[in-house]
Amino acid sequence: MGSPKHYHADVVVAGGGIAGIVTALELLDYGKKVVLLDRDEERYFGGQAITAFGGMMIVGSPVQKRMGIKDTPELAFKDWCNTAGFSFEDVLPRQWAEMYCHRNLPDVYRWLRGRGVRFLPAVMWPERGFYGTGNSLPRYHIAWGTGYGFTSRLIENLMNHKNRRNLEIHFNHRVTGIETSGGAVCGLSGEVEGTGEPFEVKADVVVIAAGGLGGNLKKVRALWPKEMGKAPDDLFIGSHPFCDGAMQDMAEKLGGVLTNMGYMWNYPDGVTSANPRFPGYGLHVITPKSALWMDYRGRRFGPQPLIGYIDTTYVVARICGQEKPFSWHVMNWKIAARELALSGSDHNDAIRDKKFFTLLKNTLFGNHELVKRMVRECPDFITADTVQELAKKMNDLAGTDDIDAAGMEQDIRDYDAQIDRGVKFFNDDQLRRIAHSLRWSGDRVRTCKYQKILDPKAGPLLAIRYRMMTRKCLGGIRTDLHSRVVDRNDRPVEGLYAVGEAAGFGGGGINGKSSLEGTFIAPAILGGRIAARSISGERNP
Repeated sequence: MGSPKHYHADVVVAGGGIAGIVTALELLDYGKKVVLLDRDEERYFGGQAITAFGGMMIVGSPVQKRMGIKDTPELAFKDWCNTAGFSFEDVLPRQWAEMYCHRNLPDVYRWLRGRGVRFLPAVMWPERGFYGTGNSLPRYHIAWGTGYGFTSRLIENLMNHKNRRNLEIHFNHRVTGIETSGGAVCGLSGEVEGTGEPFEVKADVVVIAAGGLGGNLKKVRALWPKEMGKAPDDLFIGSHPFCDGAMQDMAEKLGGVLTNMGYMWNYPDGVTSANPRFPGYGLHVITPKSALWMDYRGRRFGPQPLIGYIDTTYVVARICGQEKPFSWHVMNWKIAARELALSGSDHNDAIRDKKFFTLLKNTLFGNHELVKRMVRECPDFITADTVQELAKKMNDLAGTDDIDAAGMEQDIRDYDAQIDRGVKFFNDDQLRRIAHSLRWSGDRVRTCKYQKILDPKAGPLLAIRYRMMTRKCLGGIRTDLHSRVVDRNDRPVEGLYAVGEAAGFGGGGINGKSSLEGTFIAPAILGGRIAARSISGERNP
């Protein structure tokens, strides 16, 4: 092994995801010399953000106002706290949440707009909560171009920056240690992936932007909260294997504090990918509201039926509270074509590639091509002409005889009978929530109007097997309102900052125990901007 490579900078940023990119971009604005390290290959520059759907919770935007939504930071913060379930120890996470609710419009939305990012002219309404504890109003703004679009735009801004000469970017660099001198952080050390060649970076400041631990399934299972049921043995990775929590552990060894680490934003609706980037990689289904969510036996969840897009944390807990922690969605082709979607930029090419007329066609007439592709390529998608045939195929896929075909058919017929009685007589919570969605234009365009499952004109029947999938870690390194890593007495660890998922998106857990959705990428942007200001000696407003 030869002598290590040596790099020198004012600031070294570890992680080339959205938080690291924003931090580096802002530091260049302040004239700082920056070394940006990323463990992945150059073609994956942008981390999880570049493959994300790209939704953000924004409060008081022009889009909201045009749609007649009267939102305020105070209402958003109230909703946030109701969902987060902050403990008395979550002082900094709560402060970060309040700061975000007040500053997302100028410091995220307008900042992105100023960098050339645009948003769809409609606001979505996810995570309303089953019991009125979610979003009181629609706040979910989707970037035109998805996460790929705005991340690519920020990378372009970075590469074409007037101070580009002050920036070095090194890929395939894995950090193995945070260096200190005289009680202060002074750089990083590590090795180059593939070759094992050592490197060292000398810098006055280190910014950890290396993500969370969602790619480390051993840690995910070990930290799984008891109230969330049993941690599944069979978990998809919706994060990345490099999100292993290693740099969070390094920060802890230097006196930093890790908080809320067991709380995750996991998805209950993961399916097999036909083209996995790495072993265990799964796809996230944006679940149809009009489909019936069934347990591992093929029986409808109740008495509170499970419905996608309403309360993800609740759904995860219900499914993992079963004897076998996986589930099924049963629907027909008409429902799937109108309502089913996949999350991420790779599966939303109409938005990613800004094809307006393709998006309009899919919205008005359904995305039949997506459903055909998933039936063809994904083993978790099953079609049949009858419930009995569907049940047999479900058992064959699971390798069990758990599916209760007669019980499943009865559940479906009971639901369809509710629809036959007419809207005035609906006494099913799923139908009431569908009625609520149909009143909001952002949801109405992709929601069927009280569609029966056994409608002979809407077939064939379709079942999807869902398994749990990791996505985002809600906890992280505790940081103050300047993005500085702090110890148990809230004193800064000199020279050390953390942003993005590494910091639980701010404060060590800005979302508490759950999320309103859209509260990951946007707080990562805010945290990166705050870190750059603090490092550069500018007052945090």
